[in-house]
Amino acid sequence: MSLSADEQLVALVSIKQHNIALLFSNYLLSINIEAKLENEDDGFVLYCQSDKFTLAKEAFDEFIQQPHHQKYQQAAWHSGEVTQINNDHPSLISNFKEQFFAHAGIVTLVVFSACWLVFIGSLLGWQRTIFSGVQFYHQLGFNDFIAEPWRLLGPAFFHFSWLHIAFNSMWWWQLGGSIERILGKGALINLFLISAIFSNLGQFIVSGPNFGGLSGVVYGLVGYVWWYGWLAPEKGLFISKPIIGFLLFWLLLGFADFLPVNMANTAHLLGLISGCALAAVKIRLMKRG
Repeated sequence: MSLSADEQLVALVSIKQHNIALLFSNYLLSINIEAKLENEDDGFVLYCQSDKFTLAKEAFDEFIQQPHHQKYQQAAWHSGEVTQINNDHPSLISNFKEQFFAHAGIVTLVVFSACWLVFIGSLLGWQRTIFSGVQFYHQLGFNDFIAEPWRLLGPAFFHFSWLHIAFNSMWWWQLGGSIERILGKGALINLFLISAIFSNLGQFIVSGPNFGGLSGVVYGLVGYVWWYGWLAPEKGLFISKPIIGFLLFWLLLGFADFLPVNMANTAHLLGLISGCALAAVKIRLMKRG
């Protein structure tokens, strides 16, 4: 890392506990303030850019008031440093459980569990029965919707392979959990409903009812977090540019038909668009209010 003369690092604060110092250091990096930790005699000294010292000091004053706030844990996640603020040393399993449930709210956990229950039921021999029960309408009409309204959302809960559900449920937990923790249950429920309905409906129009998976919703989450973080970064909801680039590249590969599996490309695209649009509308309404 090379810095210009006006961006040299200066000491910001000394912190005794390494995990707390690392957590705040990751957060500074997430808001584009260069930071570095140095191990010194009585603890750890955090250095930051000299030209952003005041901003970093204000951020630290806010941090020490609410060090458990989700935005600091999220910054650690995106940097690859999963950090817990505690003094004991729990086992790997208990640490994983604590991190898993700390990040996910009730809506995140309900959808996550429903997907896995459906998948396990399919593995146990009920795949055809379950798929026929949640499959999208064979012919979409008003009477069909009134009789079986759950089929608008049903395909989102059905997955065809281990890789399929692992990929989708991991991103649902990560992004959905962040949205629920920062913006509340209502925001995540609305996003799930809108992205699932638009992506499922679009995929049905293009290819018929034989599709499934949470991918359209996942791309809805990606679009929502991407645009929300861009338009309202102060909320602490963000997704890194490399991840956005990877997922957009994956989307393009699907449309180019280079992948060895059949992709619900229309669902992915409409999910992404619906997430971006919903974030833009929400920010506009919030700023008007």
